[in-house]
Order: sequence, then structure tokens, then C-alpha cells
Amino acid sequence: MRTAVGTAASLLVLALAVPAAGAAPGTTARATTATATATATATGLWRMDGYGTVLAIDGQGAQEYQTTAVSCLKGYFATAAPEPGTYDVEGAVITVRPAPDGEHARFGADVAVGHRQLRRIGALPAACTRPPATDPRTAFDVFWQSFEENYPFFAAKGVDWHAVRARYRPLVHKDTTRAQLFDIFSRMITPLHDAHVLVQDGHRHYGTARPGTVVPTEELNDKVKEFVVERDLAQATGRQDFAGGLITYADLKQRGLGYLRIARFDGYAGDDPSYTAQLAELDRALDAVLTPARTRALRGLVIDLRVNGGGSDALGIRIAERLTDTPYVAYAKRARNDPADPARHTRPEPVPVTPYHGPRYTGPVALLTGGSTVSAGETFTQALIDRPGRTVRIGQPTQGVFSDVMVRNLPDGMVVWLPNEEYLTRTGRTFDGTGIPPQISEPVFTDAEFAKNRDSAFDRAVALLRPAR
Repeated sequence: MRTAVGTAASLLVLALAVPAAGAAPGTTARATTATATATATATGLWRMDGYGTVLAIDGQGAQEYQTTAVSCLKGYFATAAPEPGTYDVEGAVITVRPAPDGEHARFGADVAVGHRQLRRIGALPAACTRPPATDPRTAFDVFWQSFEENYPFFAAKGVDWHAVRARYRPLVHKDTTRAQLFDIFSRMITPLHDAHVLVQDGHRHYGTARPGTVVPTEELNDKVKEFVVERDLAQATGRQDFAGGLITYADLKQRGLGYLRIARFDGYAGDDPSYTAQLAELDRALDAVLTPARTRALRGLVIDLRVNGGGSDALGIRIAERLTDTPYVAYAKRARNDPADPARHTRPEPVPVTPYHGPRYTGPVALLTGGSTVSAGETFTQALIDRPGRTVRIGQPTQGVFSDVMVRNLPDGMVVWLPNEEYLTRTGRTFDGTGIPPQISEPVFTDAEFAKNRDSAFDRAVALLRPAR
């Protein structure tokens, strides 16, 4: 579940559009009479497996509580929708589907893939029933504990999180200013070099990417798109822009080859943030591109994700469904679920790719990636690894961030983002940190490439796909 935020990080994504602490209306945990059985059985208190989350559901909606061993803070409030067991938060629709025993339920969101498991509890944790302290030391403790219980990659990153606490906690006291605390948090997360980790205080935010890579920005996207249009598509025909220019298609001069550029997996519908609107716009674009005549004529398709800021994994799966005649598994998804043991996870849930009911292209694909291929751009890349048929990755490794992002409010009003999930290949491999490697390495939008008007990855893809005469 993801949505864009920020300026330099504007194309990064997070789990839900969560307001600042205290900004959203609340709800109580009292039971209410519901007209539908699904709503009645969903009403009550639920603890989520693996996410440090409690949901309090009544007739008005679902209130999230973000819990750790030292804290409980309110998160988002999702308003009850007309369909029983369905709730709306900032354009995302979440569902809670109780099991027949009434003691377990399944949580899902339309913008996301996979599900989360809930179990009923009898009362809110005690910390959720009293106002949190807001002093700097408490904010530090909640910040550190949120990572301690949920972040899966300390060992892979070579970071001793307990040593980080020992170094920085003595610097925090009752007179520590907000700016000083923000700076301390920023220094704590810098060694992670994780583009899904970010500290936010209003319009100010700080995060880092994998060394040697560039996080996507609107400016970078505009620069690259102009270069591609002028250089790679100069002799192409039928160029069309969709979704406000975030999706571009053209028939290349090499007969039988097509080019599809995807800059994001969200933001397709202008001011309408709902997944329904995003999906409708994506389907409109794909219907215009993958017509029956074109799918019959295409002999190769270049898909360009080299500057892709992520978005909805579900939209990536939607595109994958247009690229196969055979059902297959894109990847499996699991979350860290033991606060004391980073090696324990929820049961991996396979994410299927089911062929689309309309025209599909199933021929060779050359997928262009680089360090500015981020988040949902990477899960889409992973979804094509086991795609039936010929798919080759060209360029550079992706950024290396796959998880939906936990958005955690701090008691002083700051917000922190962090991942807690892994996306697994059929052999159990993950690509967090390193990114998905290309099968054929080529430079991607380097200064030398721009200076010499070269696009080596694109040219390699065309040469590879060009039909034999």
C-alpha cells in the first residue's frame, strides 16, 4: 500500500497516506450494532500479525494504533464505506474479512498485493488508553524501538542498532530541540542507505539511497523523458502519452518493435487518488497500446523503467497480466513478525499473475532498469523474472527497496518511514539492498552517455529484439 509524498523523495512510496499524529478523527473501541453480518463480525479489536498494529473497528470506521513494547500512538483513521467490512483512507480502500470462527480475519488493500492476518483481542493495550509523553527522550525511544522490532535488514546492512542507541541516546535530553532531534534521527538512519527509510517533520524530510544511485525526482524524470523522445524515439511512429505523461508508448522504426516507458505506478488520475481511478487510467492506456492488431504485429517490446519512482504493486501486477497467456507466481511476500527475532517472518504468501481477459502480448520483452528504478518499479521487475516466455533485463541493478512502508508517528509529531517486508523469488531469494541485477549490463543515463548522445541500454535492447530479416 503506497502513496507519494515529499519533494526530493516525491516519487518514493509508503504504506498508507497517514496524517500526522492527532490530525485524523478518532474512533472508539465500543461495539456497535451493524445491519450486515460482515460488519458485525468485523467490529471490535484486532491485532495484526507482523506489523505492530492494532485496529479498533466500530460503525464509524477503523482506527489504527501503532504499537511497540514502549509505546502506542494513533495512526490513520479509515472511514466506513457502504460495503460491509470496507473502509476508506486517503483514497485507498481497505477490507477486513473475518473468518467463520470470528476470532481471525484477513486484512487487504486495493492498492497492495497480498494480505495481512488479524486476530481478535479483548482490550486495547494499556499504553493505548493514556496520552503519550511528548518529551525528546520518549520520541527517541519510540523511534529506536520501531526499528528494533520491525526492520529486517540490520544484519545485511552491517548496522549494530544497539550500538547506534548507545551512541545517540545520551545526546537526547529534556532541552533537546526539535531540529536537534531531527538531526540525530537523520544521522542514525544514514548508514542504512535505504530509500524506504525516511524521517519527516512537516515539509522537512531526510533519507538516503543506495550509494552510487539517484532517487527519482520529477526533474530527473523530465530530463530523461526529453532525452529519450529526442534521441530514441526520433523516428518512432504513433507516440502516445497517457496518465499525464507518466506512461508513453511508441512503435519503433525497427519494424515489429514497440517501446513502453512507465515513470510511476501511481498518480495516473490527476487529483483523484483512488486506486479505482488509477486502475481505470492504466487500463485505458493498455487498451490503447495492446490492441488486437498490435499484439499480433509486435515481435519485441522494450519496457523502460530506468526512472520509475514506484507506487502500487497491484498496478504492476495488472501490467504483468497483459504479458502472459499462462498463470504464474510473481513472487511471495512475507513480513517480519517477532519483535525479538529478526529471523522470524509471517508465512510467505504467493502473489499470482492471472492472464488478462483481453488482448495480451506474450512475445519477447527487454526490460530496462537502473538505480532509479525504485519500489513498485522493482516489484514489477521481479514479477517478470519468472514470466513465461523470453524476458531479458538490461541496464543496471535496481535501487533495492521492495517492502510496503510502515509509517510510524512519533509522540512529538514527527513521522518515520521504515520497511518490514521481504519479496521472495521462487527459490527464496530477496534483492533488498543490492537491487535486482540485469542480465546484460549497460550504462544508464550517465554524464558520459548524455554528453555523447548515447543510450547504450536502449540500443542493446533494440539489437537484441530486432527480428531477423
